[in-house]
Amino acid sequence: MSYYYLKSLHIIFVVTWFAGLFYIVRLFIYHVEAQQKEELERNILQKQYKLMMKRLWYIITWPSGVLAVSFGTALIYTNPSYLYQRWMWIKLGFVFALLIYHWVCQKIYSQLQNDILKFSTMKLRILNEISTIILFSIVFLVVLKNSIDWIWGLIGLVGFSVLIMIMVKVYKKLREKKDWEE
Repeated sequence: MSYYYLKSLHIIFVVTWFAGLFYIVRLFIYHVEAQQKEELERNILQKQYKLMMKRLWYIITWPSGVLAVSFGTALIYTNPSYLYQRWMWIKLGFVFALLIYHWVCQKIYSQLQNDILKFSTMKLRILNEISTIILFSIVFLVVLKNSIDWIWGLIGLVGFSVLIMIMVKVYKKLREKKDWEE
């Protein structure tokens, strides 16, 4: 029975970890966009975004990531037969990619907290979609496990990634045509 508690907690913290990763990059975008405002407005907005980022990052995102990985590790420990299944190794590869993504977000977070703006909003929007691609990959992999033909799965993942990038470009063009701040 403890296996199901571990699995439930793992899923809960994966969800909150992704929620934090999705929202932190949105806050990065807003912070960078605030740079274009008048000085008084920019200072107020960026100060508020820094506070929001700090709370999200250290109260939700980091703890959720640590707990998701901890409960996932406990699941493998309680059922080591997972390590003999190919889908689990592929999932662990995506988890590793997610950890790298988290680390990249940490670097950007630290830069923005120190008023270093190295990324454009377009690059941040593209970065934001990487976590979506990882999420889709992990969910489909865990649900379908070995029943999916990996060639079709890879083609689907690449197609989905291309579709997301096209949507980001279309959104950019729409923003350029219309003032979305009204």
